Amino acid sequence: MTEHRIVSLIASATEIVAALGFEDRLVGRSHECDYPAGVERLPACSEPKIDVNGTSRQIDDRVKTVLKEALSVYRVFGEKLEELEPSVVITQTQCEVCAVSLKDVEQVVCDLVGSQPQIVSLEPMCLADMWRDIQSVGDALDAADRATDLNRRLQERLAAIAKTSEQLTQRPTIACIEWIDPLMSAGNWVPELVELAGGENLFGEAGKHSPWMTWDELAAADPEVIAIMPCGFDIERSRSELPVLIDRPGWTDLKAVCDSRAFVVDGNQFFNRPGPRLVESAEILAEILHPSEFQFGHKRSGWQPI
Repeated sequence: MTEHRIVSLIASATEIVAALGFEDRLVGRSHECDYPAGVERLPACSEPKIDVNGTSRQIDDRVKTVLKEALSVYRVFGEKLEELEPSVVITQTQCEVCAVSLKDVEQVVCDLVGSQPQIVSLEPMCLADMWRDIQSVGDALDAADRATDLNRRLQERLAAIAKTSEQLTQRPTIACIEWIDPLMSAGNWVPELVELAGGENLFGEAGKHSPWMTWDELAAADPEVIAIMPCGFDIERSRSELPVLIDRPGWTDLKAVCDSRAFVVDGNQFFNRPGPRLVESAEILAEILHPSEFQFGHKRSGWQPI
């Protein structure tokens, strides 16, 4: 097997590489890669072009301003890639806000990287795409069998959740909120996870980008469950943003709030990374949708009541 030198420029891909057993082959990472524990020791090969501190509204405004002039809100360190001499560079084309753009990577590789690495570009819009992406990474690392086995194991865990949820008579309605200010609902693979976990997704469509939504739309739908999962935010940071939402007139009238079924989840570590831990994301949804049926141990670390 080839002794690859891997640079991953997206956090989910770093997790895929590690799950395939190649963590020790990673030589560089994106600035956001923080799992598995220890990858932080690797040199970062990217950075945001904006200040990522501040409120949800401030970050949204900065992103929209940058995207008027550029393909991505991130930059790639070409000199660092040159120094690391990777044989494989993994990036994505799914979202210009999520990670460096494919065009940026291609330009850097063409201009600077003497090792002329293979570029593997992932484009996960739904669960089927994630299985394909895992296989693509495995193929690039000469480990197709490992990828096939990993997909099988992950799919079996999801199937076990679905088998239990299918037997349940109640399927609570749920609103999954991917950004607080302005409001955005979760699309892509999240609606599929909701269905597997035994819920009825109210906003966002499987396989499509996450759509903006309004407070009036949320209030009119009056979901039985609310899961707040801001992209890139852990639970603590999400909690700091909650007043924008929960201080609105009408929040305490929502059914989910009245029934103490509004939750904040770790969107950074789970729901917004299309890699192996989407299985844990489905487990979290199952726990909050059907607490009497599912106990995977994610409460407090993966989700908390508001």
